[in-house]
Amino acid sequence: MSWLLKSFRESKRKLVVAFDVGTTYSGISYVVLDPGRVPEIKTVTQFPAQEAVQGSSKIPSIIYYDARGCTMAVGAEALTDGTFERAEDEGWHKAEWFKMHLRPKGMSSSPDIEDEAIPPLPPGKTAAMVLGDYMRYLFQCAQAYITEKEPNGPSLWQSVTDQTDFILTHPNGWEGVQQRQIRTAAVLGGLIPDTQEGHARLSFVTEGEASLHFALRNGFPKDDMGLGEGVLILDAGGGTIDTSTYVKKGTKRYEEVATPQCHFNGSIFVTMAAQAFLREFLAESEFIEDLDHIVQCFDKTTKQRFSNSQEGQYIKFGKTKDNDEEHSIRYGQLKLSGQEVASFFEPAVRCIVKVVTEQQESSGLEYLYVVLVGGFSASNYLYSEVTKQLELQGCQVMRPDNYVSKACSDGAISFYLDHCVQSRVSKYTYGSFANVYYRPDDNDHYSRESSVFVTLAGEKRLPGAFNTVLPRGTKVTEATEFRSSYCQLFQSKEDFRAFTSQVWSYRGDLPEPKWRDVDSDSYVLVCTIKVDVEDILKHAKSYRQKGSKGKFYKLEYDVILLLGLIEFKAQIAWKEKGGVERRSPAKILYDYHRASLDI
Repeated sequence: MSWLLKSFRESKRKLVVAFDVGTTYSGISYVVLDPGRVPEIKTVTQFPAQEAVQGSSKIPSIIYYDARGCTMAVGAEALTDGTFERAEDEGWHKAEWFKMHLRPKGMSSSPDIEDEAIPPLPPGKTAAMVLGDYMRYLFQCAQAYITEKEPNGPSLWQSVTDQTDFILTHPNGWEGVQQRQIRTAAVLGGLIPDTQEGHARLSFVTEGEASLHFALRNGFPKDDMGLGEGVLILDAGGGTIDTSTYVKKGTKRYEEVATPQCHFNGSIFVTMAAQAFLREFLAESEFIEDLDHIVQCFDKTTKQRFSNSQEGQYIKFGKTKDNDEEHSIRYGQLKLSGQEVASFFEPAVRCIVKVVTEQQESSGLEYLYVVLVGGFSASNYLYSEVTKQLELQGCQVMRPDNYVSKACSDGAISFYLDHCVQSRVSKYTYGSFANVYYRPDDNDHYSRESSVFVTLAGEKRLPGAFNTVLPRGTKVTEATEFRSSYCQLFQSKEDFRAFTSQVWSYRGDLPEPKWRDVDSDSYVLVCTIKVDVEDILKHAKSYRQKGSKGKFYKLEYDVILLLGLIEFKAQIAWKEKGGVERRSPAKILYDYHRASLDI
């Protein structure tokens, strides 16, 4: 181990469980925190229907439901011959790649793949419901493993029933909407109760940051990495390719130095490209009816062992009597050229090289350690092609042996125990729209004169001005606060019992976005902050004034955002008599239908 953990200092035993729910496979890690003892991060390596595969830390992300919507088989149990036969006979519905249905609305898939190719959810099920059922199963697997493998396992489990925290990973590009849906899934799956205390037991970490913690704890890139040197974590998984770049600032201290990226070019898109090719290639063959089975065989064998584009590749799918010379099928094997198979990988290779180049340019680091983790990085062809191209531009590429599949779940526990990232880089420009004083001598204002309105105070105001709170690419620490001041005018206190404020992000190319009507499609609603104003109305200053439209009340307060965390937080602040500041939590609401593809 590269880093030593400190002994647990709290007075009560606690269990921390990390789930890395992947598009195709998932993993579980955990740590038992005993007072005064040094924690040991462990991985669940035994699952139902995988008993013969010793040491496997992966479980398939698959669920079967019957016609009534009841869970019938999960994980490796869903892949047994008996399960497949029952599913066919009884009309079960298969849920796979369900994680993809949670993806943000603005994040497209591989440009060569249609979204319709992603398997639909079972009837009557949302992505949150399926994820909840799946996480319930993962938790049951964790319970079975811990009670069997840990000393006094049943007693230990009983002692942490109400002392279990969860940390869940998600791709770099996911935001508050996706986090809220995962929380909903955790409640539906019985991990936590739907209370404030229950929600406090669940936290998130991006796959990139979890993988950084895993890599550093296991001696990657290297123990003697110098101050100011950079490391790029490339997490290539089933659905996404995530990149995060950090620079070393001290012992166990790293700073994010480029905007993290997330691209839908994971291993499933290699399979989907193969499927599209084979559908056309076998269109006139009698074996077109076996397309799904051929693609499954490609996914499980040919794709996994492919390493050389100069050698022919075979998909063994049938029996020796299965032949179609015209379509390169002999003795139950379909032959493809190495170049054809390489073309299925090409979008992923191209994506990785492009994004690493962008991260280099953005960070200003000429030399980078690039650490590949995630299930897709186990592909020898992907690793060799990426290494060959990146070494030409000053990168040293490395891949941990035998660890790529458990990097996220182990790293999530490490993140929980010991945060090493001191600051992060904002992905977008964040702010809100405001009504600004109208200035006729300003050309931007004058051109929008038709939108001017008069407030209760008799002031001329212009709507649609974008007030930037946090510019894109800004380094932000977890403790950094961003304030926006607000002034509300209302005729009576009864008119002002609740207030909402919207946080928007700008994702276009303007260096300084200023107006809602310029590049309007690039503004995306992040969340709505709901404020309970009862305390403010009781204690804050409000003014009874006389304006051009009669008497009114004026209320001043600040909305405080913590944008440097993995998950956004918000507070409301106001001044009481004597100038003393008071604060109260604010509730963050998300519009699922505008910001994601499926709930």
